[in-house]
Order: sequence, then structure tokens, then C-alpha cells
Amino acid sequence: MDNLGSLFALLGAVLSALLAGIGSAIGVGMAGEAAAGVVTDDPSKFGKVLILQLLPGTQGIYGLLVAFLTLTQIGVLGGTADVSLAKGLLYFIACMPIAIVGLWSALRQARASIASIALVAKRPDQAGKAIIFPAMVETYAILALLISILAVTGIGGLNI
Repeated sequence: MDNLGSLFALLGAVLSALLAGIGSAIGVGMAGEAAAGVVTDDPSKFGKVLILQLLPGTQGIYGLLVAFLTLTQIGVLGGTADVSLAKGLLYFIACMPIAIVGLWSALRQARASIASIALVAKRPDQAGKAIIFPAMVETYAILALLISILAVTGIGGLNI
């Protein structure tokens, strides 16, 4: 198995996009259901609840970013995809923070967004404050993104 390293690196890239994307799709869907209920009662609140609905979607973008970065680093998107087993495993591990935290934080952010959508339904004047609650969950997705990016870009310079 000459390309086992490339296989592991590719698996890491795919999982970063897949898991974070699944979390975002579920999260945006959950928040969308709550937002639709609010807009049914008061269409003027559409813009406020739309922002809250979209927040869990960022993790999918982060996972996709790490996947593209990894694919570029290992030569799949231009170049030759010849990665040692050790490097392939490192790339796989480097992709896991955004894969796992992206999935989990999107689901938790959806719950915070749903609660904030309920707040906006009753108190539209508090929409600015309502965004802060799901935005706090975003912090951890950004930290996972940062770790994955630093790790993926750092692996390329290793001689293993």
C-alpha cells in the first residue's frame, strides 16, 4: 500500500468537511424551523430571525476550508499526492478538531439560536442581545478551526 498516507490524509479532509457540514445542515434546519414559526406569526421579524438561523452554518464553512487546505497540502488539488504514512496520519489528526468540534458546536449553536429566536419572537427589540448567545458557541468552532489550520499547514514542513 504505497498510498496509505495519502488515504489517511484524504480521509481527514473528507471528515472535516463531512462532519462539520452535517452539523451545520442539521443546525440550520433546526433553527429554520423555529424561525419559520416566528415569521408565520409576524413576517416583519424575518431579517432578525434569519441571522440567527444562519449562525450554525459557519461550522460547515470552516470544515470545508480545512478540507481544501489539506487537499492542497497533500497535492490532491495540483501536484502529486504522495504522502508518507506518518504524514498522512498527522494530517488526519490535524483535521479532527474542526471535524468533531464543528459537528458538535453547530448542533449546540442551533439550540442557542432557537432560544434566541424565541427571545426575538417575544422581544424584537432585544435582537442584538439575542445574537450574542449563539455567537458565544461560535468561539469554540473558531478555536478548533485555528488549531486545524495551524496543524495542517505545519505538517508540510516536517521531514517524516
